Amino acid sequence: MKKNHLAGVICSALLATLAVSTAQAESTWADDLAGMVSEGKVNFDFRYRYEAVDQDGFDENAKASTLRSRLSYTSATLNGISFMTEFDNVSAIGAEDYNSTVNGNTEYPVVADPTGTDINQAYLKYAGEQAAGIYGRQRILHSNQRFIGGVAWRQNEQTFDGFRASWDQPGAFKLDYSYVYNVNRLFGPDEGANPADLHGQNHFLYGDWKPAEKHTIAGFAYFLDFDTQSGYPASKNADNSSNTFGLEYNGDLDLVRFHAAWATQTDAGTSTLDYDADYYVIDVSGKVTAVTLGAGYEVLGAGDGVGFKTPLATLHKFQGWADKFLSTPGEGIKDFYVSAKGAIGPVKLNAIYHDFGAEDGNASFGQEIDLAASWRVNKRFTTELKYANFSSDDSARFDDTSKAWLTLQLKL
Repeated sequence: MKKNHLAGVICSALLATLAVSTAQAESTWADDLAGMVSEGKVNFDFRYRYEAVDQDGFDENAKASTLRSRLSYTSATLNGISFMTEFDNVSAIGAEDYNSTVNGNTEYPVVADPTGTDINQAYLKYAGEQAAGIYGRQRILHSNQRFIGGVAWRQNEQTFDGFRASWDQPGAFKLDYSYVYNVNRLFGPDEGANPADLHGQNHFLYGDWKPAEKHTIAGFAYFLDFDTQSGYPASKNADNSSNTFGLEYNGDLDLVRFHAAWATQTDAGTSTLDYDADYYVIDVSGKVTAVTLGAGYEVLGAGDGVGFKTPLATLHKFQGWADKFLSTPGEGIKDFYVSAKGAIGPVKLNAIYHDFGAEDGNASFGQEIDLAASWRVNKRFTTELKYANFSSDDSARFDDTSKAWLTLQLKL
């Protein structure tokens, strides 16, 4: 009896201790979660832009006055885990005297900034010492965004729904893989002349290796397979499906910087096309006194009348700010450009000259001059003026176009 009584007392004590420990653990976990939320950070970002477009072929000039308002919340980190949500609203200030691709104002040139409210990002993230993973709606920016980017220049940013994992050996090697089942495009949130979303089965693989300080060699593979969407021609969805493999090099010799890349592409997945095409670029820049001078030659080739495709790139960064070549012509395109960057006091200046022509054949497409001046007034407020002027050598295909922008951005 005594043994049984003692055993009962011990068991009762163990159960009581376990119950108290469980309650304390739950309390600690709840406190940790509460701290994860309460110690998070809220950010506001307001970006006003006035964009004017004068394009041959239109009797009316586009005048777009828009405001992007962004609210972001990022939690604190708990055991390497954090989460983030971000909401964007794009509003027109005054009359919509432009074609947003959604508003139906086709008598004006396009300014692809549709109005609306959308979830820009919403994800759960784990970050360890060398490995990291993100699931949800997120930014994915590879290298200089020539193939995978966010198009953050436009008021509605491009983000991706899916899973991303990375492994990083600091200073040596990094591997980055993403599976994306939907692309939230800049044309959203509502459907218009272009799909607001591109659904599909897409895989992005990017790895880079640093053989020496300030030198990086990278390899990439992009497998794009977009679903066919009813109501839109295949050229706007399925025919952008492709497999792309490439290499790039970035080097800094202090006085001179180099960027070179090569890629090859074939049709894939749901594409109705049958082609293969190559891409290559070489870019060199160096500082002379207070001015950085640069020159480059970029070629997007073509095969069987189909140009090399980069549907997920931040296209505004390449081939001129007038955005005349968002889709590669059937005979490909070659772009020779020179640039100069400098500053006058706190104002940063940038000038670029482009000469465009066909990759297959000797046709000249035109020339473009791009100018920009930006001033970061303080850590919260920046201003920018930009101008682009494209002069066509083939007016039957490419209209003379000039664009001007005023951007004011406030971050809180």
